[in-house]
Amino acid sequence: MFNLRVLLTCGFAALMGFGLVRESFCQDATSRPGRETVMPSDIYPDSGSRLPPIKREDLDEQGKQQYDALVGRTGGRSLAGLKGPGGLNIYSPKAAQHLSGLSNYLRYESGLSGRVREIAILVTAREMDNQFEWTAHEPNALKEGVPPEVIEVIKGRKTTETLATTDATIIQLGRQVFGEKKVASDVFARARKIFGDRGLVELVLLMGSYSSIAALLTTFDVQLDPGQKPLLPPR
Repeated sequence: MFNLRVLLTCGFAALMGFGLVRESFCQDATSRPGRETVMPSDIYPDSGSRLPPIKREDLDEQGKQQYDALVGRTGGRSLAGLKGPGGLNIYSPKAAQHLSGLSNYLRYESGLSGRVREIAILVTAREMDNQFEWTAHEPNALKEGVPPEVIEVIKGRKTTETLATTDATIIQLGRQVFGEKKVASDVFARARKIFGDRGLVELVLLMGSYSSIAALLTTFDVQLDPGQKPLLPPR
């Protein structure tokens, strides 16, 4: 009953142009704690995606290792565990092993700082308009010291001219790679000066890795947990 009322109210607000109603009520009405969240009909509730959760006993030894890492039995570092890209990757255990190794290297061993890493991930998630990826990483970005004003610039696609050079350069690079499909010479030169040749290659590989994750999340329509507030504004 609640969701029907939300749809009718929001539809009337949109028709009549009541912007404040849409902003204060419609944007997150279905994500408020204690409210029923409507899942698309092709979503498996246990996995929150279009694929059912995979069972550990159905996996080979390589798959079991990946499974154990995702659920934290062997020190895995996944933010979402089985509900998220890791739970999808495990359908292809060999690919999951390679992807996990690449992700761990780029995120934790390449020398990119936590601040740089999370800004790169957020700008990728924003340019890919992926709610799950953004909502998983915004809190992590704050923990890594990314200032709220930087997050708001990325989230709102605002100008970077007030930001520190490194932060602004990462954002400009991500926007040009994914949005404009062309990186300007001055942005490239600035990024190369800041990160060096190896660092820049690894930064772009990190962005590319998270764009592929966003593609996976989009294809299988991975949902937020019931009651979890979406942190990325609607399109």
